[in-house]
Amino acid sequence: MRKQVVIVGAGPSGLLLGRLLDLAGIDNIVLERQTQDYVLARIRAGILEQTTVDLIHRAGADTRLNAEGIRHHAMHLAFDYKSIAIGLSEHTNGKVVTAYGQTEVTRDLCDVRDAEGSATVYEASNVEINDFDGDSPYVTYVKDGTTHRVDCDLIAGCDGYHGVCRQSVPLSAITTYEKIYPFGWLGLLSDTKPVAKEVVYANTARGFALCSMRSMTRSRYYIQCDVDDKVENWSDDAFWDEFRLRLPPEMAEALETGPSIEKSIAPLRSFVAEPMRFGRLMLAGDAAHVVPPTGAKGLNLAASDIHYMYDAILGFLEDHDAAALDEYSRRALDRVWKTERFSWWLTNLTHRFNDDPFEQRMKEAELAYVTTSDAGRQMVAENYVGLPL
Repeated sequence: MRKQVVIVGAGPSGLLLGRLLDLAGIDNIVLERQTQDYVLARIRAGILEQTTVDLIHRAGADTRLNAEGIRHHAMHLAFDYKSIAIGLSEHTNGKVVTAYGQTEVTRDLCDVRDAEGSATVYEASNVEINDFDGDSPYVTYVKDGTTHRVDCDLIAGCDGYHGVCRQSVPLSAITTYEKIYPFGWLGLLSDTKPVAKEVVYANTARGFALCSMRSMTRSRYYIQCDVDDKVENWSDDAFWDEFRLRLPPEMAEALETGPSIEKSIAPLRSFVAEPMRFGRLMLAGDAAHVVPPTGAKGLNLAASDIHYMYDAILGFLEDHDAAALDEYSRRALDRVWKTERFSWWLTNLTHRFNDDPFEQRMKEAELAYVTTSDAGRQMVAENYVGLPL
């Protein structure tokens, strides 16, 4: 079999790239080691930057997003048990973010790809990428006990942090940067009315808390916890009791509780691999970088990678411009590092993870500054809605 592009990974970034390439007439195949049901069951972030919404619109996968997505014109920073709104639209010439779950984005992209009969192979095991440092790369995989080979022009590594693509790159060709945070997030998803109309990031004496949503009837809440904590240590009642103690009084009083749909603990890390292109292999999303969930940048950063990768693929295949591949890594990493900076800054600002009273007072001073200064509000707003592509 021959395809122009092999995409490894059927998460939202791989599916988005595949759909955009379909629309451009570029022959591609997506390989995914999990089942489609497994992919669609993964619970992930739910805040989309406008640039991500625009890409989904270009992919023709925005019908439900347009109908069900909730546009946020503000985000909130809470400290000293008071919540202060940071206007997004007013500081960014009308830009907003949209609350719409990553699971729903993935489902929408699956639906349009399936409807068009595009080539997607689920349960593709033992994926191996070969000769990506030459002119004739190919990918092999096993499906139902049979080994298949796909010859191609380019390989897109959209297979996540633990995927095969980045791991196939020689260690001497890649430089990695990583920060492990000394805490985790305990998250709870419930079919309850959100306690706030927009996302709230809270710095409290008991630790960080986050109020988010998937819809006006489904809430996603988080609290900072020990990195080695266990979900089984937290009943639903224990979560709600602790979460309530980290909210401003008016929110605590209005909080609607209910049974959890899902509970999990996520460690927090920042990670970047440089470069993001190795010969005919290009990496995107978690395969190349990870951001802490503070600021909801993971999916959005992956989408911006796809924007740059799509340009590079078309430049190479249609315009026969080899330099387009070189430009991919530079363009993508420029936005990656700026986004990593904002997620790192917001994570440090809103969490408590040592007993240094000076550091805490600095965080309080920083929160007071960015919530009262026009320049501070603008900095937060323009980063939160997403930097230009």
